Amino acid sequence: MRREDPHRRLAEAVGGLLAEQGASNEECIALLELLPSKWERFSDVVLLPSSAFREEWGEYTSDGLWRAVAGAIGADRVGRVGEISGEMRESSAEMLLGDDDWVMRRESGVEYGYNLTRCMFSAGNINERRRMGEAARAGEVVVDLYSGIGYYTLPMLVHSQVEHVHCCEWNPNAVRALGSNLESNGVAERCTIHVGDNRITGANLIGMADRVVLGLLPTSEDGYEVAMAALGPSGGTLHVHGVAAADDHASWAEGVRRSLQEIEPGCSLEAGRPIRVKSYAPHWDHMVLDVAVSRR
Repeated sequence: MRREDPHRRLAEAVGGLLAEQGASNEECIALLELLPSKWERFSDVVLLPSSAFREEWGEYTSDGLWRAVAGAIGADRVGRVGEISGEMRESSAEMLLGDDDWVMRRESGVEYGYNLTRCMFSAGNINERRRMGEAARAGEVVVDLYSGIGYYTLPMLVHSQVEHVHCCEWNPNAVRALGSNLESNGVAERCTIHVGDNRITGANLIGMADRVVLGLLPTSEDGYEVAMAALGPSGGTLHVHGVAAADDHASWAEGVRRSLQEIEPGCSLEAGRPIRVKSYAPHWDHMVLDVAVSRR
């Protein structure tokens, strides 16, 4: 027997609530046409898109509405996505039902805990997080220049035999979540957190890395010099993230390679094929470029 469509359950639950609260048939029809067609569901949370249940719903946006949404989708808490803003890439998501904003995502054997209203998490990066767990090699020392809550650090520590990861992060909310995640995944002893601007804390990491992750959007260019300095005497591998025009990934990749070469003209750079992580915005893609750096 097939499970009932959650979109149908949502429409029935919300429609019944609107009728109970005295909405006319015309108003019910108009509002039900605005119901979200997609959402994220994980743990006991449903995370609605930023456009869901906005001004048009007026007086009907009450705890009763959020309870109806949660019941229809099978969740206990309801949140709504917000914009990611500011230098610290902070979330402006909000809790609509439930006071506790701490959530836990389990993905590919890794636990990611964070405060929904204060930290960001991109479900669309799942393949790149998995790839990082496979790319790192046994015995390597890794520097993660923009570690956040451990998006790329945790897969490497959990799924590979890297010796140590040095995490740079300046958002205090992300730092707290990262510390908790290292403990919950049982890998805290193999990671050091460097709190603050990596252009300053990076001075402690010079010449020690086999691999550096630069996972900042829309560009990680401010970290290029820090990353090159962090690599060991013979070089290593950089994973450079950025945003490229959807119809011209090659130009972005060439720009990255050229910028790195200008920092250290005497080194040899071998860039792989640019990898599309996901769509970033209309006509723009989130990309990552693996660059092998060799010093003569």
